[in-house]
This record gives sequence, C-alpha cells and structure tokens, in this order.
Amino acid sequence: MLAFICFRLFPANAQEALSTFIYDMADFTITLLSEVQRPGNGDVLVGATPEMLEKYLPEGTYPSAVNAFLVETPGKTILVDAGYGTRLFDNLKEISRTPEEIDLILLTHMHGDHIGGLLQENQKSFPNAQLYISQAEHDYWTHPTNRESQPENRRRGFDNAQKVIEVYQDQLVLFEPGQAGGTIHEIMPGVHSIAAYGHTPGHTGYLFESEERKIFIWGDLVNAMAIQIPHPEIATIHDMDPLPAARTRGELLEYLVKNKIRVAGMHIEFPGMGDLIGNQADGCRFILLCPCEGR
Repeated sequence: MLAFICFRLFPANAQEALSTFIYDMADFTITLLSEVQRPGNGDVLVGATPEMLEKYLPEGTYPSAVNAFLVETPGKTILVDAGYGTRLFDNLKEISRTPEEIDLILLTHMHGDHIGGLLQENQKSFPNAQLYISQAEHDYWTHPTNRESQPENRRRGFDNAQKVIEVYQDQLVLFEPGQAGGTIHEIMPGVHSIAAYGHTPGHTGYLFESEERKIFIWGDLVNAMAIQIPHPEIATIHDMDPLPAARTRGELLEYLVKNKIRVAGMHIEFPGMGDLIGNQADGCRFILLCPCEGR
C-alpha cells in the first residue's frame, strides 16, 4: 500500500470566491464549475482513529467543495455531473456556454449534489444532451425495493433520481464501465469510463486522454482528501458500501500513481484537480494544480 500525504500550494481562503477554472489539455479543454468551496466536517468520517484525526484534521474539518466539470473536445461538449444546480448555470454563463450546447452528460453517480442541476421545474435543463449512467447505478436507484428499504428521510434521493431518469428517458444511455488496467469502455475517442463502485453501487469515473495527456475525473472516489489520501481505508457516512468503497479507493489510487494520471474530483478544493506523485518506496502526496496553469 502506498503512503499518501496531501500538499497544498496555496491557502484555501484565497480561493473562496472562485468558481471557474479553465485548463487546456492538448485538444481538450477542461473547466471547473464549482458551486461551493467550504470546509467538510470530520464527523462524517468512518473508521478514523483519534490519532488520525489529530494528525490530519487538527481543527476537526478538511477542505472540500462541490464541483462539476465541463470538457470540450474537438467534436463534443461534455458535462461531468451537474452539482446542486445553484451556481451551475451562472458558471456556464461566465465562460460563455449555454445548456443547449451540452452534447453529453456523464454522471459519476446519482446523489443529489451530482444531479441537482439536471432539472428545472421538472423539465430538462439540458435539452440536447444524452445522459450517460452506468447500468448498475440506474438499476439501484430505480429498483422499488431499494427505495422502500430506506428510512423516510432518504427516500427523497430515490424520488429525485427516478425523476431525472423519467424526464431524460429518451436521451438516456446505459453502459457497463471498464476496469482500471483492464477492459476498456470507450464512450467516444479519448473518453473512457472506469468502474469505481462502492460509494454507490454504480459509481463511475471518466478518463479523458488527448495526445497522451490524461486526466481522471473520479467523482466521489475521495471525499475528504486530507485524510483519505494517506488513509484510503477511511470511509464516510456517504459511502453506501464502505468496505468496497475503501477497497476501490486504494486500488484506483495505486493505478493513478503508477500511470501518472492527473486527477479531478467533485470534492477537491479549488481548482479541483491535481497530481498524485511519488513512488512505492518513498510514499506519495497529492499536489493541487497551481492556478497559474489555467487561463
């Protein structure tokens, strides 16, 4: 197991007001669309010892965010997740993009902070977009037994997910994601899906590649970077199946380090992307992408 530490290049409070960040990757342009930059509460962690909390979360919180990403390729404009929807459309407007321009929406999973922007007054926010959801994710949220087995306060999440699926039914694309280092599932040239099951039953990340440069948008593979990078075995209360989530997290971190793949995440603080660097002998660390690398 690799030993990971997090490393910040600049203070978080300098980024609180920033919500978009544009990064050019060869023929692709990847834009952070951030709705929230705020501390996460250590109370959501599962399995962290007092010693871990004192070392990695001395103030009881960790840097966090709620992000979506826009990926523009030579042929398609792709939205990865849709956040809560509170700032999504303002962020798109800020970079001179409209909902009608979105060709594909790739969902990592169907929690509310990832699908909230898909509907406005129960209508499609993105009328021209195909909506990609992994088969396992779709099946979980649409199965009636799963909804009824939840306490009342969690059933709304099923209702919201089912409404999204109903409204986008004619534009829905279901698929089986590929495996890291194994079978490849290509959505389109330069865009591949990778299974990251555990956080939800069909949780999926997306690997983008242009001219041998790569970035993996990992959804909620890691929620609390400060502690789950050095200790991927730590879960959160948001993980639906904590043990598989932890196993997946460890395996994918190893894969990303080994292959030197840049990462982006829905709960990584501004600018929402960075690098896992190091080696097995000396351990690794996460370094946020410097804002100077954007435009």
